Amino acid sequence: MTDTTVPTDANVQTGLGRFGEFGGRYVPEALVAALEELDEQRLKANHDPGFIGELAELHRSYTGRPSIITEVPRFAEHCGGARVVLKREDLNHTGSHKINNVLGQALLTKRMGKTRVIAETGAGQHGVATATAAALLGLDCVIYMGRVDTERQALNVARMRLLGAQVVPVDHGSRTLKDAVNEAFRDWVANVEHSHYVLGTVTGPYPFPEMVRDFHRIIGVEARQQVLDAYGRLPDAICACVGGGSNAMGIFHRFIDDSGVRLIGLEAAGEGLESGRHAARFSGQAIPGVLHGAFTYVLQDEDGQTVESHSVSAGLDYPSVGPEHSFLRDSGRAEYDSITDDEAMEAFRLLARTEGILPAIESAHALAGAMKVGRDLGPEGFVLVSLSGRGDKDVDSAARWFGLLDEGEV
Repeated sequence: MTDTTVPTDANVQTGLGRFGEFGGRYVPEALVAALEELDEQRLKANHDPGFIGELAELHRSYTGRPSIITEVPRFAEHCGGARVVLKREDLNHTGSHKINNVLGQALLTKRMGKTRVIAETGAGQHGVATATAAALLGLDCVIYMGRVDTERQALNVARMRLLGAQVVPVDHGSRTLKDAVNEAFRDWVANVEHSHYVLGTVTGPYPFPEMVRDFHRIIGVEARQQVLDAYGRLPDAICACVGGGSNAMGIFHRFIDDSGVRLIGLEAAGEGLESGRHAARFSGQAIPGVLHGAFTYVLQDEDGQTVESHSVSAGLDYPSVGPEHSFLRDSGRAEYDSITDDEAMEAFRLLARTEGILPAIESAHALAGAMKVGRDLGPEGFVLVSLSGRGDKDVDSAARWFGLLDEGEV
């Protein structure tokens, strides 16, 4: 069932690194050669049976692919009675979908003869996956993380350090994911000869959006076949959370040509769109601009300055979004809605209590979206949800949110 190919058929692209008008490569001159080398190596790898076989074997024997699908009938009772099925990326080694992309980029790092990897992380899952792959393949590893995120994801900071990575807290700006990305790019510019930047989502300069999507495309390839085998039909809708948008692009991509399947991305509305404290890039406040090397929708003020985002979820707390999402949104192929912190945490608690599954708070946004969509579709509806990660890392945040800790407990 596992697809062992690394496809390059980006049927929505209209030019090198472009999805319609979005994407491109906006970087310092010092990085151009490294990006061209990366593009050359990954295109060669896509047709190299040795690379394809090594990655497929890691997926089978290390990641634990194919990940299963799970129907959740008790949770679905709160979704208008629609059938709800989860694609269980939370069961992957390291606890999220992030390992799919990281293993591919770590193998490319070795092919390029580089000995050190750099990464940024918000919720910590990408950092843990990168530290894991670095340990596995014998690479030095440095992880940049906003100070605020190191505090709300302290468990993942400890995991990265146990795996041998150096975790560098970032103390400027909003001290969240955007600022961690800035620091990772600065490190890469200074150390590009022996270091590779393992960018964690489907944004950044070409070829990252296309390459990261292709490493995650296995999510949708597996899920499409699994629902056909189990239910004999495709879902009416697919729900996935969208920060940068890697898990969403991973599951969406295989379904783009299935016009009867709605693709629904759920952004973080934080404390509400009216509050201004959110990360909903498609809410109407965002306009296209350049951030972190790509032209895409960005939260910015009237002077073009990037606006700080907010979400209870560290992984969705990012003011930009992958350029392919911008194209899918403007072309009408995908829909994007936003979920408040309150709605996401209620979905988090509901899945835990009805199905015994603790989702990542990021994934809880997709679950809250499924509740809305399911109520619209009714009992005949069928919703597939990308459960992008598990909630172990969020237990402390959730316990505090719901007031489950007695005074003095941590």
